Amino acid sequence: MILKVFKEKSNQKYINKLLNARQVAVSNTKMNTVGVILNSKEFSDFEAIKSFFKTIGIQERKIKIITFVEDPKDSNDLWGSYFNPKNFGWKGKINHSGLQEFIDTEFDLLISFYESNCLELNQVVAMSKANFKVGLTNEDQRLYDLMIHVKLSDFKTLTKELKKYLTVLNKL
Repeated sequence: MILKVFKEKSNQKYINKLLNARQVAVSNTKMNTVGVILNSKEFSDFEAIKSFFKTIGIQERKIKIITFVEDPKDSNDLWGSYFNPKNFGWKGKINHSGLQEFIDTEFDLLISFYESNCLELNQVVAMSKANFKVGLTNEDQRLYDLMIHVKLSDFKTLTKELKKYLTVLNKL
């Protein structure tokens, strides 16, 4: 238990280091590839996400979704890739090849569909090499380039606002 607390502090220190060194260089290019991070406890309607991107003209093969699960036993009913707390080591080390591949992909847009302040989810967002990061209101505002203050349960309003801001920013 004590080691878990030290590991969390080590990873939080790593996240802070990444966020403090982050250079925001948002380009005006249209988005072509999208990464989506989900928390299975908060949202798991994959079809709603896919249909939203279809309405804004993003092909399904250009979307990569990864889901965080607290317990790997809960991953049986998930679609796509998933990761859990055991996939994280000390000082920001990732022990999951699929998650590392997701982090290393330079998405045009990364969307975080979670509201909770979860260390592992925040670490994935901080480590991601995405060009433009969008998320819901979170305790750490340094994680995102655009934050939308809408409850995840109101997915229709969330997608409407996201589409509006992406249009204004010339991403669509």
